Amino acid sequence: MTHVSSNDDQIYWQKWIECRDSQAADSLMRIYLPLVNYHVQRIAVGLPKSVNKDDLTSLGMLGLYDALEKFDPTRDLKFDTYASFRVRGAIIDGLRKEDWLPRSSREKAKKIDSVIEKLEQKYMRTVTPKDIAEELGLTEDEVQQSVTEGFFANVLSIDDGPKDMEDSQESAKFTIKDEKTLTPEDKLLKDELVEQLALVIEQLNENEQLVVSLFYKEELTLTEIGQVMGLSTSRISQIHSKALFKMKKLLDTIYD
Repeated sequence: MTHVSSNDDQIYWQKWIECRDSQAADSLMRIYLPLVNYHVQRIAVGLPKSVNKDDLTSLGMLGLYDALEKFDPTRDLKFDTYASFRVRGAIIDGLRKEDWLPRSSREKAKKIDSVIEKLEQKYMRTVTPKDIAEELGLTEDEVQQSVTEGFFANVLSIDDGPKDMEDSQESAKFTIKDEKTLTPEDKLLKDELVEQLALVIEQLNENEQLVVSLFYKEELTLTEIGQVMGLSTSRISQIHSKALFKMKKLLDTIYD
């Protein structure tokens, strides 16, 4: 999502850069608010409906202001690009710090995992959302939504450090002081995750691969993907959910 600068924008930027004018900052925050809304909508797709979008927007606004504070106009980098990283990072960091998945959803996810293991031993094959739904008396949509939430919860928590360490010296080992640079350990974990995800995505069918690519790489909305593929938004949503369901199952197999 790219913002087209106007003459007024340039005046606000000049005032902000030269003298940190608060009114200019307010104006720039309003101008780039659509960028925050864009990332809120995208991230909210995989979250429970109980998660308040206003809370996500507040986190995103903090990220946007942080971007304004730290943006270096002398670098060859568009503010939209820089702010996107800050906004998305602020929202995800906020989600990591809060237990955003309700207890009922966690319990449902545990039941689904248990049923998957039980049915796979019974049928000696990979089970489908329909199999799970029939066993638990749920709808397929409920099963897919629960798996989607669990998938995002796992991704969000991949690089979390221990939360109960008493020694502050030890806990500091898990703190990345340079926010722009990954530690060698984090880079290794990230590279490994990307490699595993690539292998998993290769095992999806053609439509699922296309939806995942358009949504996560090209950053199209589900509606825009539907227009590209000539399908309804609800059908794209179904394909997206099933793709995540398959990916979670395959990743669980890899890391078991």
